[in-house]
Amino acid sequence: MVAPHVSSPECDPPVLAAAKAELRRRLMAGRAHPARAAHAHETLSRRMLGCVRDAVPAGAAVAAVWPLPGEIDLRALCARLHDHGYQVLLPETPPRGQPLRFRLWHPGARMVPGRFRTAHPDGPAARPDFVFVPLLAFDRRGFRLGYGGGYYDRTLADLSPVPAMGYGLAAQEVPEVPTGRHDIPLPVVVTERETIRCGA
Repeated sequence: MVAPHVSSPECDPPVLAAAKAELRRRLMAGRAHPARAAHAHETLSRRMLGCVRDAVPAGAAVAAVWPLPGEIDLRALCARLHDHGYQVLLPETPPRGQPLRFRLWHPGARMVPGRFRTAHPDGPAARPDFVFVPLLAFDRRGFRLGYGGGYYDRTLADLSPVPAMGYGLAAQEVPEVPTGRHDIPLPVVVTERETIRCGA
């Protein structure tokens, strides 16, 4: 299980907000590098499927993410989850300050344009039983750096105690993510190389 990760940009003092913004800028710039190979994405996708099968039974609702350009592509994972009998949910991005809403996806589902160039399925809304959490950076303590909108922070707080797992490439690991008193770590982060039990 994951404790709610309740940090948001509004909570951070200026020095901490600046440190997060600088790390975010550096990681965003690095995403365009060709080192983000398709092979690493495929390996990560297989490891993520194994994590789901170990954590929740078939038929459970698993929240994934539809990719934006430069992001880890989970579309193959979504198809595999569906083939293994899971309900696949994808987030709909609401106005800032609100938690994400999740909608049911299936192969061939119509994708609807959303906020910030996102897309979500036109299926019914549903509550996830397990959530994959995207990130720009993470450390071995389980702290993550997101995009700065606070969507997953609010969502995990709203869904607690639904289990959640961060995912990213090994190259996104940093020695230490800047954190404040409101930041609460994820218990597990999976990469293409390993599944990290954070804080262990």
